[in-house]
Amino acid sequence: MRRVAAYQRRACDSIRASECAARTDRNPRAQSKGPAVSELVLSEKRGSVAVLTLNRPDVLNALNPAIVEALAKRIDEVRSDAGARALVLTGSGRAFAAGADIGEMRKMSPLEGVGFSRRGHDVLSSLEALAIPTIAAVNGYALGGGCEVALSCDWIYASKKARFGQPEVNLGLVPGFGGNTRLVRRVGVAWAKELVLTGEPVDAETALRIGIANRVYDDTEQLLEAAVAMGEKIAEKGPVAIEFGKRLIQESQDANLHLANAYEQAAFGTIFGTEDRLEGKDAFLAKRAPKFKGR
Repeated sequence: MRRVAAYQRRACDSIRASECAARTDRNPRAQSKGPAVSELVLSEKRGSVAVLTLNRPDVLNALNPAIVEALAKRIDEVRSDAGARALVLTGSGRAFAAGADIGEMRKMSPLEGVGFSRRGHDVLSSLEALAIPTIAAVNGYALGGGCEVALSCDWIYASKKARFGQPEVNLGLVPGFGGNTRLVRRVGVAWAKELVLTGEPVDAETALRIGIANRVYDDTEQLLEAAVAMGEKIAEKGPVAIEFGKRLIQESQDANLHLANAYEQAAFGTIFGTEDRLEGKDAFLAKRAPKFKGR
C-alpha cells in the first residue's frame, strides 16, 4: 500500500508538472524554437501520390514528440487533399526511422511515457485509417517505433539495406506504438514473439519471407520509384472501391466471419449506387480506360 501511495504522489506531481508545462506551451515567449513541421517531415506530390519523408537524418530519424506531431499534421494534410490517391512514406539518409529518441525518453516520467505512447497510437491509427492506400518505402533501419510506423502502412517496400526490429526489450521496454498487435497480424504469433522478446532485427530478405515486407529492391532510388509507381497504378482505380476494399480487409481482422461478410454485402450494395460503378461498366463495354471521379 505504501508503494501504491508513493506512486500516486509521484503521479500527482507529474500531473501538476504537465499542467504547468501546458500553460508554458501556450505562452509563445516560453516556447523553444525547434524545427518546423515542414523540416521534420518533408512533403511533396508526385502526380497523384503524396510522398512524406521523415527528416531527422542526423539521429537516424529517431522519433520524439516533435516529429510525431509533425507526422500527425502531415497525415491530416494528406487526408484533406482530394487529389492524393496514395501515400508513400519514407525516411531521409540511412534510416527509415531507427526507433524512439532515447535521450528524450530518458527524461520522461511514467505519466509522460503513457502520454507519448497514447499519442503514438493515435497518430499511427490515423495513418492506418486513411482512405487511400499507404506504402512504407523502408530505405534503411526501421527499428522500434520506426518499425511500428512501417507496420501501420498497407504495404512495406524495402531496400536490401533495410533492417526491421523491435529492440525495446534490450532497454527494458516493450513496443509502445502498437507494434505488438500489428506484428501478430502481419507475421503471426511465433515471429512476433521472436522479434519482440529477443530484440534481434531481421534483414530485408527475411522480412520478405516472413511477411513484413511485400517487395525488396536493390537500392533506395529504385525503391522509391517502385513505391510511387504502385501509388500511381492505384490512382487509376476507382477511389470509392479502393476505400471500401481497404476498410473491409481491415475490419475483417476484428470481426467474426458472419459480421465481416455482412459488412461486405453492405459495401457491395453501396458501391452499386455510385457514378464510378457505372463508369467502370461503361468503360469496360466501350473498351476504353475508365475515368473515375470518386463518387
